[in-house]
Amino acid sequence: MMALAGLLVLEWGLYISCFICGIVTAASVTIVQGNFGGHCMLYGAVSYNATSKLIGVQSSTSSSLCYFVSAISIMVAVVCFSLSVYWVYTFCSEGELKRENVWMNVIIAISGVFLFFLLVTGCMLKIGRDTLCSSVTNIVPNTTSFSSLATLCEKAQSEKWASPLDGERFYSSLHKAEVGTSFTYFIAMQTQQCNRKVQQWQCKRLSIVQKVA
Repeated sequence: MMALAGLLVLEWGLYISCFICGIVTAASVTIVQGNFGGHCMLYGAVSYNATSKLIGVQSSTSSSLCYFVSAISIMVAVVCFSLSVYWVYTFCSEGELKRENVWMNVIIAISGVFLFFLLVTGCMLKIGRDTLCSSVTNIVPNTTSFSSLATLCEKAQSEKWASPLDGERFYSSLHKAEVGTSFTYFIAMQTQQCNRKVQQWQCKRLSIVQKVA
């Protein structure tokens, strides 16, 4: 019984963590998009004016790409938050958590769908950010050396950008979004495992009750 309670507490903690990571990812992507005048800079390219020494936007991808990444993160966050609130409400009102196998299977299936989309968005963030960083480091002076792409891109944040663009923290924000998605993916996997273990414990407890009866 104590083991089951521990699993339920762990699952609740995972849902809260999933909610926080989802919000961080969506907020980071939205902030970068806002700082670039609504342009989605994942897979984007920049230009450099040698006279004014300002960085500008040469090309950007469709805004729907950033909206997609943010939407997936928000959907995951909302589902995780709703489930965590529901478990707390159920426990406070009934004194225990009863899970129907049907709903447990539905949650596991939803987690599987989210895992797929989180993997897709994680790849989009990683490759899209690296593409943008390569454009920045290849065209902007003083950002080309034998250092890693991440170091050079982080250094480029201190360069001046053409108004109304604000690239002061573009790399940090996109990196934060990528880390948030990775953590969400990991948490979703752990949540699936917890759900399966809770389901197994409930089946064992039910079989014991039936034998005693």
